[in-house]
Amino acid sequence: MVFEKSGSAGYLANHMARLFALGLQDRIRPLGLAPAQFMLLIELWREDGLSQRDLVERLDVEQATIANTLARMERDGLITRAPHQGDARMKLIRLTPKARRIEAEAIAAARAQNAAALGDLTQAEREQFLDMMRRVITRMQARGERAERRPSG
Repeated sequence: MVFEKSGSAGYLANHMARLFALGLQDRIRPLGLAPAQFMLLIELWREDGLSQRDLVERLDVEQATIANTLARMERDGLITRAPHQGDARMKLIRLTPKARRIEAEAIAAARAQNAAALGDLTQAEREQFLDMMRRVITRMQARGERAERRPSG
């Protein structure tokens, strides 16, 4: 039996995600950002002072991926890490003034990417499309499926 990628939700979702990521990357590159950094910044702009564990849980991304991205962000002057007052083993991630300065422009870039990608849809179709995506994500999360898997072995 032939696999029809045009009828595969997984294939289409993956292809769409890659195209979204490439479009976003082109739009935020002038700000010195990569898509993975933007993903973390969205959470920190919403609530500064999160721990690495908080980010892992909120973004459903592996700890090692978050750690590597945070290291690059610290190197690039976007974040600092401060000791947690209640737990000496934990560090809180804080935004720098540089990260705060690019917030509006980065969010505008993401909105522009979404508008470009969804431009052929009516407002009702956009809402329905987003609702269906949220429902599929919720179902997969409830089944214990993760965005990233730990390496086996």
